[in-house]
Amino acid sequence: MRLIQNMSTIAEYSGSDCPAGKVIKIAVIGDSGVGKTALVVRFLTKRFIGDYERNAGSLYSRQVQLDGEQVAIQVQDTPGVQINGHNLNCNEQVNRSIQWADAVVLVYSITDYKSFEIISHLHQQVRRTHADRVPVVIVANKADLLHIKQVEPQHGLKLANMLRCTFYEVSASENYNDVYNAFHLLCKEIAKQHQVTSNTEKRRSSIIPRPKSPNMQDLKRRFKQALSAKVRTVTSV
Repeated sequence: MRLIQNMSTIAEYSGSDCPAGKVIKIAVIGDSGVGKTALVVRFLTKRFIGDYERNAGSLYSRQVQLDGEQVAIQVQDTPGVQINGHNLNCNEQVNRSIQWADAVVLVYSITDYKSFEIISHLHQQVRRTHADRVPVVIVANKADLLHIKQVEPQHGLKLANMLRCTFYEVSASENYNDVYNAFHLLCKEIAKQHQVTSNTEKRRSSIIPRPKSPNMQDLKRRFKQALSAKVRTVTSV
């Protein structure tokens, strides 16, 4: 895994060392303390690290094999968002991350009901930016902390169904496979969308008529003029 940067701006990754030049960009968004960084690191490295410094917004990259093709995956970790009254308080980096991403992962913790309430507001923010053009996945983290659970699985599933999102309940600390499956399936969906877009662009370019050669048009015009003159001559005779 490569940490590209740890700044408030997003540096585009060209994927020049990826043979096919394919890059999948995912933004991970949610309230503070829900385990966004733990999820990202767990997916990309299989490791779980319990304590992290306050999230300043890091962009991680790793190359993987996806359906037999080499793909560069970029995951933008973001600072926590908050609700002020009824308004979502997203800093500029979170808004830029949403605009930049091919897909968005919305994260809440089952131990924090407030983080769950923020999800619908975040979803509205994503749809205002992208309409229905990017996949959105809802991930409920910390599924191992059942003794302090505040959000039941059916609540998360109901919200995901209402928002037409895929839903996963995972434990970044205890179950790598669940975390991997959530991100891996999302990457496959993005790759499929990229392929459809690429094929559509190729079809469009193939049906654009090639401009006719000016010389050929001029020859046709002269031929018609000569033919018309011959017809007039025959008629006059």
